[in-house]
Amino acid sequence: MDLSNLKPAKGSVKNKKRIGRGQGSGHGGTSTRGHKGAGQRSGTSKKLGFEGGQMPLARRLPKFGFTNINRKEYQAINLGSLQDLADNHGLSVINAEVLVEHGFAGKNDKIKILGKGELKAKLEVKAHAFSASATAAIEAAGGVAEKY
Repeated sequence: MDLSNLKPAKGSVKNKKRIGRGQGSGHGGTSTRGHKGAGQRSGTSKKLGFEGGQMPLARRLPKFGFTNINRKEYQAINLGSLQDLADNHGLSVINAEVLVEHGFAGKNDKIKILGKGELKAKLEVKAHAFSASATAAIEAAGGVAEKY
């Protein structure tokens, strides 16, 4: 190895286009901005989604549906999950704090108990909402379904 075959480390040299450095560079004069108009002047920026005058994608796609601002969102938990919780942790009272502690819901979630699965344990369940089948199954097992 000698001075004639030294090269910079791979990836250390980038071929960045140097604009506005005279006519010899090929990018002098207007510095690749073209002639006249807002795009040629300093401080200009195109708005998000601008496609050079072509109708933007956001305006070409059809719009449909609507979002109900009064919708109540619940974290759904099935009876089978409650049975597993009762079996594994020996619980007889299941409420929001217990469900948050065991990772079934977030601390600000509203909880709805659904009737999927089988419930054998006698549980006192407190939640924000219950399906009709869940209420029937909890009461058939001798438990209590109580709303907050």
